[in-house]
Amino acid sequence: MNDGDVSKQIQQMVRFIRQEAEEKANEIAVSAEEEFNIEKLQIVEAERRKIKQEYERKGKQRLGNDKRGYKNLVKALVLQSLARLREPSVILRCREVDRKLVESIIDEAKREYAEKFNVASPKIVIDHLGGSCASFGRREDCFREHFRCTP
Repeated sequence: MNDGDVSKQIQQMVRFIRQEAEEKANEIAVSAEEEFNIEKLQIVEAERRKIKQEYERKGKQRLGNDKRGYKNLVKALVLQSLARLREPSVILRCREVDRKLVESIIDEAKREYAEKFNVASPKIVIDHLGGSCASFGRREDCFREHFRCTP
């Protein structure tokens, strides 16, 4: 073999080695990119779950606050109605869905009314509607419409 053939063969071997090295480097880069994307996706999903849990927790907390607020509103409306009527006996009409709530606050409302106006605790009979409020108005209007004196 002469020097030219040896040089060509060496250059061919160098090109082959470079090509193999480039292919291996590309495989490593692709593998690293895939691993990075998988890990990134796992981190993003974990953070999404955390955020979703936080929103659910806050939603439940807000719902609890809304229920307490509604309970306080109902009690305040009962007290306001008792104060305006100033009757010893009344029928309180409420929606069926609010019946348990009304039952839970009625004794406290009667006691507060009696203490505030220095009168005997009124007799309150709870009536209810089969469905939703007939007035289709706000809840406050519904309570005002359905709070009546008994004969």
